[in-house]
Amino acid sequence: MRPGTRVADAALRLLGRDWAGLAIALLPAAAGAWCVTLGTGWRILGGVLCAVALALGLGSLRHLVHVARVKVRYPPPGRMVDVGGHRMHVLAEGDAGRGPTVVWMPGGHAGGYAMYRLHALARERTRSVLVDRPGSGWSDPGPFPRTTAAEAVELLTALERAGEKGPYVFVGHSFGGLLMANAARRRPDLVAGLVLLDPTPPDVVAFGPSLASLRHAARDQSALALRHLFGLHPLVSRNGTNAQDPTQVLALVETRTKANSAAASILRELSPGGITRDGWQTVVHDGELGSLPLLLVAPRDLTGGGHIFDAVDDPEESARVRHFFLTVRDRFLAASSAARRVYTPEGTGHDFPDRAPEFVVQVVGSLLDGHGPRAPDPS
Repeated sequence: MRPGTRVADAALRLLGRDWAGLAIALLPAAAGAWCVTLGTGWRILGGVLCAVALALGLGSLRHLVHVARVKVRYPPPGRMVDVGGHRMHVLAEGDAGRGPTVVWMPGGHAGGYAMYRLHALARERTRSVLVDRPGSGWSDPGPFPRTTAAEAVELLTALERAGEKGPYVFVGHSFGGLLMANAARRRPDLVAGLVLLDPTPPDVVAFGPSLASLRHAARDQSALALRHLFGLHPLVSRNGTNAQDPTQVLALVETRTKANSAAASILRELSPGGITRDGWQTVVHDGELGSLPLLLVAPRDLTGGGHIFDAVDDPEESARVRHFFLTVRDRFLAASSAARRVYTPEGTGHDFPDRAPEFVVQVVGSLLDGHGPRAPDPS
C-alpha cells in the first residue's frame, strides 16, 4: 500500500469518529494559546485561533448531541451481527417458504434502508433482507480501506451470522450491483439468481470519458463528513423527520460521519487509479458466474443522463460517447451463460428503482418463480 493511501485511510478513519471534531478543535486552541504567550504582536492571531477553536468545539458538541438524539429516536430496526470485530445491521422479514430469499443492495454506499419500499413489497411473498454496508445505516464502519471485495465477504458473513439461509436472489442497484455480482462470484453455491439494476460497469471508470460525478465522489463524501463533524447537518435533521419515511430516517441516521468516511474510502475504487489497484478483485469477468440466472435490468436509452454529454462539443465524439454508455452496461451479460436483458419502463432513467418499485419487484418475482421475463424486442 502506498504511503499516500495509508495517510488517506488514517484521515478517513479519524473523520469516521463522531468525537473527532473536539480533537481537531484542540489544534487551533493550542496554537492560539501559544501565540498569546509570545507577546503583544501575536495576541491578535492567538485570539483569532482561539475563536476558531471555540466555533469548531461548539459545532462538534452540537454534532455529538445530535448523534445521541438520533441513536435514541431511531434504534436499529433489525439485528446487529458481528462480522469479525465490527457489526453489521441486517433487517430480515417475511417467509421464504421453499423459495429463495431476496437480498437487496442500494447504489452508492447507502444503507439498505434506501430500498425499504422494495423490501416492503417483496416481504409479502417471500423472505426479504436489507443489509447495511459497513459505515452505512446502522452498521459500524469496519476497517479501512473499504473495498468492494472486502464488503462482498462481509455481506456473506453477515447473512450467515444473522441466521439467514440460502439460496438467495441477490438484487443490487448501481454500485450495489457491482457488489452483489462480486458476492455471487465468491459463493455461487448460495445464489439462486442475480438481478442487476443498471449496475456500475467498471469499464466506465477504466475506459470511459472523465466524469466529474465519479472523479469527485470520494472528495465530496469527505467534505460532507467534515460538515457533519462540526454540526452542519442537512435540513431534514433540522426541520423534523417523518418516522414513516425510510428515506428521511436513513438520511438522519447517516449524518454520523462514519457513513461519509466509509463511502469516501470505497468510492476511491471508482477512479482510473482505484480500478487499476483494486479491479482484479472488484470486477466480475466473462463467464465467471457460469450458468447462474442473471437479469440485467436497465433503461433502453440514456434518459436522465444528458448532462454527461454537455461538455462534448464534437458531434461525432458525442455520438461515440453515447454509444459507449449504452453498450458498456451490457458487459455484465457476458458473466453468465444464462443472462438476459430486461428493459425498464419507458421514460425511466438510472433511478428507476425509486420511480418504479412495483416493476422491480415484479422482475425479481419472475426470477423467484423460476422464469425471468423476456426482454422486449429492441426494434
